[in-house]
Amino acid sequence: MQAIRHCGVCFTGGRLQSRTNMAALRSVSCVGFLRNTARVLGGSRSTRQGVAQFPAMVRKNWISLSVGGGLCSVPISQQVENLSHEALIRRASSLVTDSANTYLSQTTLALVDSVTQYAKALHTLIALQRRYLNSIGMITPAEEDSIWQVIIGQRVEVGDRLDECKRFEATWMNAINLCKLAAEAACSAGVEQASTTTRSNLQVAQSQVDQVRQLCLDAERKLAETKAEEIKRMAEFASTMERMTEDIPEAYLRED
Repeated sequence: MQAIRHCGVCFTGGRLQSRTNMAALRSVSCVGFLRNTARVLGGSRSTRQGVAQFPAMVRKNWISLSVGGGLCSVPISQQVENLSHEALIRRASSLVTDSANTYLSQTTLALVDSVTQYAKALHTLIALQRRYLNSIGMITPAEEDSIWQVIIGQRVEVGDRLDECKRFEATWMNAINLCKLAAEAACSAGVEQASTTTRSNLQVAQSQVDQVRQLCLDAERKLAETKAEEIKRMAEFASTMERMTEDIPEAYLRED
């Protein structure tokens, strides 16, 4: 029994001695590291000044650890980023909605501008048509040909503007569909704010396009009315000229 106790005491003392030796080695290592660091940093005055001017933010990221009676400073990260699948999907959904909103904004701006230019071209054509109607029977054939050349050129511009509107409208519809899909994806991923923002942007874009479309509809209606009036006035003018032509011989006969 004494032998067992003796062995136990030896074993315990050996373990304590081993721990003490390990602590001493760690303390020596840390102290040596600090001494080497101090020797390197103390080599020049500029280096010491640089260390003294470390930002407080950097110094806060260091903590002191007591190891075997010595002090060592080691950097630690204050925040561990969440890299789970759900977090990555939410982040990707937010990026998709941001890109879709940008695409929608640019295509809406292009469509609104093109439709506005088309409406302006229509109003210019309407003004030319009315000017011609008001001058029927009061201008020379040369002047009438000159006005018609301008009208034909304006009609070509109206057609070009209309083609541009159709092209941008197709792109805008793609943006609308993309935003709808992005909003649904964000909602499924749990990014409600991004989904709500995208749906709100869809409503705003639709409202802006509807407003300029209404301007075009009004201009097209006025142009149709002007054309109908032109047809009527031309028919009346032709009828008047025909009657005048028929009455001329009779007038000459009466004069004789």
